[in-house]
Amino acid sequence: MKFTEEHEWLRLEGDLIVVGITEHASEQLGDVVFVELPEADTTVSKDDEVAVIESVKAASDILAPLDGEIVEVNEAIVANPGLVNEDPMGDAWFFKMKIEDPSALDDFMDEGEYKDFIG
Repeated sequence: MKFTEEHEWLRLEGDLIVVGITEHASEQLGDVVFVELPEADTTVSKDDEVAVIESVKAASDILAPLDGEIVEVNEAIVANPGLVNEDPMGDAWFFKMKIEDPSALDDFMDEGEYKDFIG
């Protein structure tokens, strides 16, 4: 698993990258009340705003971590935004994307580096 400075996690599953927000981000947001996800089959560029998450404290944009195509979104978190607080690193993933070069993940932090980053 890799981590971004925007508090997203990235997990390689076959030829897809699964993207979600970290437990730290979930705790900082507080109770999540709304999630808006992109459409599947959407081509995105790194740092595009692709999703919106709203909590009782704030609204935040989720950015595309890499160039690629969003191939699947997690409708479960749209129907039940509270899942983001309950299981941010598991069932509450946001979207899956196909990227050209999986080695691009090497540019992101591993778990130890992320813990130091938020430390």
